[in-house]
Amino acid sequence: MQSIFSAPHLKLLEASLKTTSLRHKVISDNIANVNTPNYKSKQVAFEEQLITAISRSNNQYSLSLTTTNQNHISSSTTQDVLNPMLQMNSTTTLRKDGNNVDIDAEMANLAKNSIKYQAVAQQISRYFTQLKSAIDEGRK
Repeated sequence: MQSIFSAPHLKLLEASLKTTSLRHKVISDNIANVNTPNYKSKQVAFEEQLITAISRSNNQYSLSLTTTNQNHISSSTTQDVLNPMLQMNSTTTLRKDGNNVDIDAEMANLAKNSIKYQAVAQQISRYFTQLKSAIDEGRK
């Protein structure tokens, strides 16, 4: 039973769900501080880390799951891949007060992030629905 919940794709979906939740909070913080002098916007970096990890696994570095096809995504037990990083955008300034929050971009990012969250939640729900269906059919 433990292996059902520790499946590599489920761990990745879990990390994605946590990331989109954190990203929602960070974007909301950016929007809330749109008028705060010298506030610098923040972003969550997860996809970049995942792409780097995938490219490393294709080059036979440190990711530890054996794959049967070159297109499979390797699972990593290292926390740096599955944990998102918070990055501050301190290189730009949009206004004279030092604030660099672009409210239009943040609202667009919030909408995009909401769609991602719903998609990941649906995938997780679909996984458990299929699992329940397999269990129910096994009883017959």
